[in-house]
Amino acid sequence: MKKTIQSIICLVMFCNLAFAQSNHDKLQWWKEARFGLFLHWGLYSIGEWNGKPQKGNEHFMFAERIPLKTYAAIGESFNPVKFNAEEWVKYAKAAGMKYIVITAKHHDGFAMFNSPSDTFNIVKATPFHHDPMKDLALACKKYGLKMCFYYSLGRDWASPDATWAHEGSKSGNTWDFPDEKVKDYNKYIENKVKPQLRELLTQYGPIGVIWFDTPEGTTPAQSESLRKLILSLQPNCIVNSRVGNGFGDYAVSEQKILAGAELKPWESCITMSGKWGFSKFDKAWKSPELLVRNLVEIVCKGGNLLLNIGPNSLGEFPDQSIQNLSAIGHWMKLNGEAIYGTKPWSSLNEYALNATDNHKDVMGKSGNDFTSKKISPDLYFNQKGNHIYVFARSWTATEIVSETLGQIKNIKDITLPGSKEKVKWEMKADRLIISLPEQAIPEIPVYVFKISTR
Repeated sequence: MKKTIQSIICLVMFCNLAFAQSNHDKLQWWKEARFGLFLHWGLYSIGEWNGKPQKGNEHFMFAERIPLKTYAAIGESFNPVKFNAEEWVKYAKAAGMKYIVITAKHHDGFAMFNSPSDTFNIVKATPFHHDPMKDLALACKKYGLKMCFYYSLGRDWASPDATWAHEGSKSGNTWDFPDEKVKDYNKYIENKVKPQLRELLTQYGPIGVIWFDTPEGTTPAQSESLRKLILSLQPNCIVNSRVGNGFGDYAVSEQKILAGAELKPWESCITMSGKWGFSKFDKAWKSPELLVRNLVEIVCKGGNLLLNIGPNSLGEFPDQSIQNLSAIGHWMKLNGEAIYGTKPWSSLNEYALNATDNHKDVMGKSGNDFTSKKISPDLYFNQKGNHIYVFARSWTATEIVSETLGQIKNIKDITLPGSKEKVKWEMKADRLIISLPEQAIPEIPVYVFKISTR
């Protein structure tokens, strides 16, 4: 009996170890990628409501309590004739991004894909009559990016069974379906969520991530069943933490960057402008310098940056987003080796300010963006193999003097990726002094130095 119990314990330990190893293996591409494109695109991408800014932007159906019938009528003129999947994917690839996450179904319940299980979709309910996700999946395959789907879980304002999860929740539609007593959330899960997940995982080839949002009132049993369904269809598909109840593969930080380094897998999703979805009134565009600063900080802390753009209802990227992607791409072409496949170093930064700013005073257009807008000189560090990378963000001095780097006693060489100019450096009084090459200030003033150790 004792041997039997020991055998069972060993078997359980072996299975847990095998699961952990399997989970680690399927996350490997994602952890090495470090940089992805987030796309919020749907009926809300009309960018206005009655000639005015939409209250709540992509949430405006909820914020303005628009009846489902009225909201669905938007689809009658939703015709993204300028949508070009290859163009979108090439923008992302040129920017150095490795995966794309797009809103297959947002909180409004409208499917931006061919969904045989629900006619409230772009193929059936718009004059476009075409499945853009099919085009995107093919373009991602062609250009070597991972195709991933966002899916709103607990919030669905088109479903009569999505319940009001708790006070302050935005999960259910109470203006069209006011009687909470007749709603059955499990019916919503079984009759809408699972059929649509099955469609997303069987119609478009390999999917990198199912990116859930707003688990709201989802129970542990429901979260577990969703994960099992996904893995039964695509065992290598990653599931983010918003499947709920601890059944995800990695954590999500929305419009925030973690305070310190974190070795467990995590991702920060951040808007490029002031809104998630397209708005004709959105002028709060972040500069390429600020966005690269965000990327560097997140990666040095062990995370991925999922950078969001809201295409318009015609299927176009806003001009400013294209310009930003191009500038970031030029920087990544020179410095991508310091981003991909790296991990936190023993020290995170130097000269970095701990104070946080008031985002409303700086940007003025976004209600939930808690990323710093300060631009000041500082140093961030990460590593890969025998190399330590030094990011001199917004650096204006002619040299770097670092006590942190002065602790390294086995430096072999220091180079500037993308430059043939020799980097001058010396150790002096336990400080590493690096002279910046005499060259023009780059388009994005974030220098990267590669320290090779013996």
